[in-house]
Amino acid sequence: MKVAITGASGFIGQHLTKYYLEQKASIIHISRDKKKRTENPLIRHMTWSELETNVMPLEGVDAIVNLAGETINQRWTKSAKERIMQSRLDAVARVSSIIERLEKKPVLINASGISIYGSSEENVFMEDSELKVEGFLSQVLDQWEMAAEHIPDTRVVLLRIGIVLGTDGGALPQLMKPFKLGFGGRIGSGRQKMSFIHINDLCRLIDFCIQDEEIEGPVNAVTAFAVSNEEFGRELAKVLKKPYRFPVPAFLLKLMFGEMSTVLLESQAVLPIVANSKGFIFEYSLLEDALKDLLGKEKGR
Repeated sequence: MKVAITGASGFIGQHLTKYYLEQKASIIHISRDKKKRTENPLIRHMTWSELETNVMPLEGVDAIVNLAGETINQRWTKSAKERIMQSRLDAVARVSSIIERLEKKPVLINASGISIYGSSEENVFMEDSELKVEGFLSQVLDQWEMAAEHIPDTRVVLLRIGIVLGTDGGALPQLMKPFKLGFGGRIGSGRQKMSFIHINDLCRLIDFCIQDEEIEGPVNAVTAFAVSNEEFGRELAKVLKKPYRFPVPAFLLKLMFGEMSTVLLESQAVLPIVANSKGFIFEYSLLEDALKDLLGKEKGR
């Protein structure tokens, strides 16, 4: 197995690299700047500039996993919005140029997100659900997917990722902070649905999509058991052995984070229909199991 990863220095990219190193796969990290030479012989670093003139190092690669893009975890000012959008479109354009020049076409696993469905406290979203493109993040994901799915002559998987649970990145460390200080509680109304996936299951699902040549198009990267924010908070408090008593009102989140607060306040119950139909087995389907695994490991450090 030979896999190229863009955005490999991020939370998901680091875990995916570790996953493939355990599989003894060859890995190529693609980034803007030349990285220091790694001591691991299975990892090679390439820059976008190097690949503009010579794609031969990627010849024979089985998959390109595109995770590149400016973080959304920042205040969405006008300039930040431009960077968030343009960084994703630029990365897809570069990946498209690389694939076009490769003799053997790899599968492209392109990151996306469940925010593309819009928000609803009543509806459950599946891969074939009608997209309700509204709000900044939904627009970003829609344009990101359209750019990726129009790459010719290659299989493209649009991985619609939910809340990724891990202790060294993603949303969980931020969500845990008030609980560790004894001030945990629901966010907003607490009714909004949260669709999640354990970081280990996400890495396994990416590999599963690479291996199964019939998988193409949107794939929801979440377990089938979405929980309300109230349920999430209570389970987190239980696992941490901390109180659950101080709600965070919606207006305070909006003051603190501006438009980005919609990520925490909007409701999205999403089902992984494609993954389930293809026989993928989540190791951590239930929130309780995911949190116990992650926080048990954290306590054991």
